[in-house]
Amino acid sequence: MKTVFITGASSGIGMACARKFAANGYRLILNARRKEKLEELSECLKKEYNTESLLLVFDVREREEAKRQIENLPQEWNDIDVLVNNAGLALGLEKEYEGDFADWDTMIDTNIKALLSITRFVVPAMVKRGKGHIINIGSVAGDAAYANGAVYCATKAAVKTLSDGLRIDLADTPLRVTNIKPGLVETNFSVTRFHGDQQRADNVYKGIKPLTGDDIADCVYFAASAPAHVQIAEILVLATHQASGTIVYRE
Repeated sequence: MKTVFITGASSGIGMACARKFAANGYRLILNARRKEKLEELSECLKKEYNTESLLLVFDVREREEAKRQIENLPQEWNDIDVLVNNAGLALGLEKEYEGDFADWDTMIDTNIKALLSITRFVVPAMVKRGKGHIINIGSVAGDAAYANGAVYCATKAAVKTLSDGLRIDLADTPLRVTNIKPGLVETNFSVTRFHGDQQRADNVYKGIKPLTGDDIADCVYFAASAPAHVQIAEILVLATHQASGTIVYRE
């Protein structure tokens, strides 16, 4: 039985990925900060799919705690076949010269530094075993900056570059690296970005049918389930009426 490790698994795209992999017979290593949410998800997946889950409760920004928990995985959970670096967020929507320092630090620490840390702790064992797949959740925002989102866009541009760089570094191995770049996905993303302002978050998706977490999970699993000789390097997935990070037709 294959094992997938998903960060940020307690909601949104991460939760959808957990359901998708569970439905296809994977064991799950699920990470998030909220223990109760992970336990609820684990129990649900056990009932629906008879899926085994190992819960790792830590903030991906806490490098030493992440290192401790990953290095001390039970022996039977050591062989990770797929790593889904999903944990990430946007905070604020201000001009770059008016941005909040705390928001910047949180985005950089989560979207870039934590992704690097988890990759560093997991991938060497994959290389040693000669198998594994790293799937990073990037964004259309990483392709080009948009107004008032410079720092978030920069972090997702970094995800693209780090994915490309890792793929180059692993070219002499059987490992694969994929960068999934969603456009508008209706999850808690915008609520988080606007610090809990639900009305402002709802306006982001007004007049367009956005993607769902399940849509992105389908793409993640598609990449993971491709034949061993096929490496899906990138998937850019947008809502039908979204043409780019900034061009959206709303009814």
